[in-house]
Amino acid sequence: MRQERNNIFAGIDWFLVLIFAVLVGFGWLNIYSASKTEDIEPLLSFSTKYGKQLIFICLAIPLIIIILFFNAKFYEKFASVLYVVSLISLVGLFLFGKKINGATSWYNFGVIGLQPSEFVKAFTALAVAKLLSDRQYNFKLIKNQIKAFVIIFIPAFLIMLQPDAGSAIIYFAFFFVLNREGLTLNYILLGVTIIVLFLLTILLGVKWVLVSLFSIITLFSGYALYRGGKRFFRFNWYKILGIYLIIGIFILGTGFTYNNLFKQHHRDRFEILLGLKKDNQGIGYNSYQSELTISSGGFTGKGFLKGDLTQGDFVPEQHTDYIFSVIGEEWGFLGTTSVILLFMLMLYRIIYLADTHTNKFGRIYGYGLASILFFHVIVNIGMVIGLLPTVGIPLPFFSYGGSSLWGFTILLFIFIRLDAHKNYDW
Repeated sequence: MRQERNNIFAGIDWFLVLIFAVLVGFGWLNIYSASKTEDIEPLLSFSTKYGKQLIFICLAIPLIIIILFFNAKFYEKFASVLYVVSLISLVGLFLFGKKINGATSWYNFGVIGLQPSEFVKAFTALAVAKLLSDRQYNFKLIKNQIKAFVIIFIPAFLIMLQPDAGSAIIYFAFFFVLNREGLTLNYILLGVTIIVLFLLTILLGVKWVLVSLFSIITLFSGYALYRGGKRFFRFNWYKILGIYLIIGIFILGTGFTYNNLFKQHHRDRFEILLGLKKDNQGIGYNSYQSELTISSGGFTGKGFLKGDLTQGDFVPEQHTDYIFSVIGEEWGFLGTTSVILLFMLMLYRIIYLADTHTNKFGRIYGYGLASILFFHVIVNIGMVIGLLPTVGIPLPFFSYGGSSLWGFTILLFIFIRLDAHKNYDW
């Protein structure tokens, strides 16, 4: 048993590794298609996007070996340390980071840039798993819930300051983990309500939303008063006034924030999404071209390297956040469906393996991994097909970039190591 434990490949779930390899390999083919030029360049070259990505993939192999070298106990014992170091890496950006596209999100190392926010997700998942798996931790206590919220929102807040709203909203994925571990569903319902009220305020305006909500609340309150008599009114009138006050402050605050603090291109994206504005040549150009590119692929696609819109570079930055549009054009409905099914299969496998863990730390980390991957896939694909605003979230294992690939590789293979040791006494 000891000898088997010292073998870094013992107990590995090779089915999960196979899915990972297929996604990465197919992702590289689409990056190659999106960035191929007429000039003949070597595959392993920093002069092309596909060459750099292939180098990133090759470097992911020793990274995987390093992750597997440490046993599961290491990740549980040093989860807090890794989390703190990752926060320091975010703070360091404000001193040593490089500004790209208006955001200070990168460290520049010559030909390679690293985006620490891609790595912090894994270490935040470790920290959340460490906190919730503590035997002395009672998640039903409000003060303990606040501890979990603080761990999640500190990195999200630091990322927002860069500013990088797309990477920051990923941390809402951890609420699925908290709910799975006993957090009341009311928090998620509250979050959904806030999002709906935010969108309604943009769509209808502050005045109409306030009038509509106050009218609905008044009608229901009047009905309840009629049904309950004077006792209801004497006992609950302050709750009704409190609801009025909270909703009024939130709606007015939303209107002020949207009109005065949001930048114009952010407002444009929301208004295009909600149908208030149409701008296929300006801020909505990427989404419009992406939708056209995907729809042009039909059922079976045009074939590898035969997508005229992809080869014509009609979708800006198609090799990064819009890589799904390459799949849609060249591989068609069959290709996009296959990719989605592969992601669903990966998620199912992760959740299945997590549920078999006798160690609570490994189980919670698995839920964190599944939640982050699910959030990334849903938001990225929703963005590319025009159902969600453009927020700059990469498609896991597909989008170009070493930070994205390595970040998801670390996230996945830490779980694979935890799963391989689930039958051992940590």
